[in-house]
Amino acid sequence: MDILHLKTFACVARTGSITRAAECLFLSQPAVSAHIKGIEQELGLALFERTARGMRLTSHGQRILAMAEHTIASHRALIDEAALLKGRLAGRLRIGVGGQSDTALIGRLLRRFAEHHPEVEISLEYGSSSATLAAIRSGVLDAGFYNEANTPGQDLATREMARFPIYLAAPASMVDPGAPLDWAALGQLPWIFAPASLCCGGAAEQLFQAHQFRPRRIISIDRDSVMRPMLAQRLGIGLLHGDTALEAQRQGEVDLLCVVHPAVSQLFAHLASRAQEPLFGAIHEALGAASP
Repeated sequence: MDILHLKTFACVARTGSITRAAECLFLSQPAVSAHIKGIEQELGLALFERTARGMRLTSHGQRILAMAEHTIASHRALIDEAALLKGRLAGRLRIGVGGQSDTALIGRLLRRFAEHHPEVEISLEYGSSSATLAAIRSGVLDAGFYNEANTPGQDLATREMARFPIYLAAPASMVDPGAPLDWAALGQLPWIFAPASLCCGGAAEQLFQAHQFRPRRIISIDRDSVMRPMLAQRLGIGLLHGDTALEAQRQGEVDLLCVVHPAVSQLFAHLASRAQEPLFGAIHEALGAASP
């Protein structure tokens, strides 16, 4: 049993799903299943119950999870201690990039960090905001950028990098933007938005609850960059993030009907329990220098 297998076990336990764990770990589903099977065979214990809703920890699994997370933390501390003994930061820094992250800021961060800590290997791993969060919590990622429409979890140390609104947008001339919104009529149109686990999807669900309707047809996507061309192709109405929405409006592609959420935060996050590690002091110093 190696550390990667323990991280796989922790990720499946936290996400409750082989599929979501595979996305977080950037592994295939068969590989994740094989890791879990190998751990169970080596320990001689059933760690999960396979249910229609996913993977649920057994009582043995719950006890093993606590020890696995302790082992993962100890492994990380050993690497950090070795770096300190050498008198400089070294090792690997894994940063997740989820949601609508600022690529220019990330570029400045990487350049600044590489200049001051050349022995740290940095890898970027792209995914959704929810996948990035799950990977941070399971130890697969050290830190990451993600979008948050609500209050961040107390287990996270976060730094706000930007804020933006979410707009409800319709293809140009499909809906009269100057008229009062007829939610019943809008519900008859196709809606395009992300799953509820993502910030836009959660905002859409709140909108449906507030106006007591449910669209007749939903097209589910998880990328704002895909949303804009779908709206331009007049496939339906949907939710767009701040700058993307305003640029699409300027180009005559869409009409903005209303603000769905006034301020979604783009956050940089890592586990609060790791805040005192030298690596994260260096990251925040580089972030401060890279931020406008």
